Amino acid sequence: MGQRSELQTVLEAITSNVYFQPPASIQMAYPCVVYKRDDVDTKFADNSPYRHTRRYLVTAIDRNPDSLIVDAVLQLPLCTYSRSYAVDNLNHDVFILYF
Repeated sequence: MGQRSELQTVLEAITSNVYFQPPASIQMAYPCVVYKRDDVDTKFADNSPYRHTRRYLVTAIDRNPDSLIVDAVLQLPLCTYSRSYAVDNLNHDVFILYF
């Protein structure tokens, strides 16, 4: 099982509606979590890479501004809260997660 598959499983334990880089044509069900690969943190030794950690932007989307998904995502290791915003009566909470 790959790293992204493992992350998918972890996020599905929080909510059943989890989408990785969904195309604009998909009809999402709410509440949900949307995530995408954002960056890779590379550690070097002797000018050679020895470890890569993928960074993901994880967005919890819910009609409820006090969504329980937010607290659940915040419990994940190496996760920090980035920002929040509302669009079309949906609350978006954005996290940075290294996995």
